[in-house]
Amino acid sequence: MIDATALLAEFLGTFLLVLAVFASGGSALMIGATLAVIVALIGKISGAHVNPAISAAMFVKGSLSLNELLAYAAVQIAGAVASLYTYRVFA
Repeated sequence: MIDATALLAEFLGTFLLVLAVFASGGSALMIGATLAVIVALIGKISGAHVNPAISAAMFVKGSLSLNELLAYAAVQIAGAVASLYTYRVFA
């Protein structure tokens, strides 16, 4: 069974990371600081993958099932799209 809390954490973490990329203009310091905060906040909940490539690597490693990989990737992509939309509306 896929944990809904983990999926929500991945959505929000990806949303914040992508928003940090847009809002900071690509500043490595801001992106790294944002990622550190995200990992600290959601690391124990979902593993803080916040990237479908990381989730795919965890699937290959055997830490995620195929269903978990697909769910994680779906919410991560949705979080990134929502972040882009939010940035375009409010920036």
